[in-house]
Amino acid sequence: MKILYSDGFKIHRYGKALGQFTHYFEFYYQSSIMIKKILLLFLITSCSFYAAAQRTKPVSVIFDTDMASDYDDVGAIALLHYYADIGKANILATIASSKYPRVAAVLSVFNTYFNRPDIPIGVPTGTTSEDPGWQHWSDTLVAKYPHKIKTNADAMDAVKLYRKILATQPDTSVTIITVGFFTNIADLMRSQADEYSPLTGEQLIEKKVAKLVSMAGRFPSGSEYNMNHVASRTVYVFKHWTRPVIFSGYEIGAQVHTGIPLINNNKITNSPVKDVFRISIPQAKEDANGRMSWDETAVLVGINGAAPYFNLHYGRVIVNADASNSWIDGGNQAYLIFARPAAEMETFINNLMMHQPLK
Repeated sequence: MKILYSDGFKIHRYGKALGQFTHYFEFYYQSSIMIKKILLLFLITSCSFYAAAQRTKPVSVIFDTDMASDYDDVGAIALLHYYADIGKANILATIASSKYPRVAAVLSVFNTYFNRPDIPIGVPTGTTSEDPGWQHWSDTLVAKYPHKIKTNADAMDAVKLYRKILATQPDTSVTIITVGFFTNIADLMRSQADEYSPLTGEQLIEKKVAKLVSMAGRFPSGSEYNMNHVASRTVYVFKHWTRPVIFSGYEIGAQVHTGIPLINNNKITNSPVKDVFRISIPQAKEDANGRMSWDETAVLVGINGAAPYFNLHYGRVIVNADASNSWIDGGNQAYLIFARPAAEMETFINNLMMHQPLK
């Protein structure tokens, strides 16, 4: 009995041990499956985040502006800094296509106000517009707000700055946004090898530029100030330009009026953006409901793309000797057509223009 009991105990003990082993094996097996599932989920999530990061990589922008010949450029640079603040834009340079005496200082005022005082600034050295703008807001800004660059002589030559910036960027990575004349683009295209790159200007553009987004032209045909002001340069650019282009034509910005909510916002003080609209809007009856917002739409599309506010009509611009333009279908250029009511775009831009610098 004792032996049988002992053997029975052993059998019971071994059976219990075997049951425990089976239980532990099953536990670890299930745990292993769970761990694999967790690792798989982590991998999928990581890939998703990586893909999202790739999709939201900041747009590298060179901003080319006739700052002060009109003041929608001010709304445009405010939007550009807003997108930089939220991580959607990387501002490589702010370059003037006009050269009135205060233009470099004005660009420096805005870059300093938005906490980016070291953004490179370029000014043309060749023949171009020297119009300071009839509203005379630029003198107020230079007198009132801090700025690192004091005179045009402190800024870099526009074409040299273009070449310096483009030469250091990854291939097909740069978006050029022009909201002024084609002075600099034409001169860049004609430029030759220098200390920054062995490539010609056209070769640099072909290698480094992803696309050009321009507030210029009337579509499908017409005449517009930014195109016809330096007509010979405009003609040259669009005779030789090969990279993709998106045009925000006169007819787009003419339907979008902005600035009134900004100047009526008492919470915003000591803002050069607000001061420009506050000074300028009362000076023209046509601005009673806000300034027409040509340049802001170019920045918006340059950073966000056309959707959801616009559709793209693809083809190619034809620029005549006087820089009036027409259009033919078939090509890698496009002009904007409203996909949603202009009033929605107006509200959207008005809200963005009230963005304040990050502390």
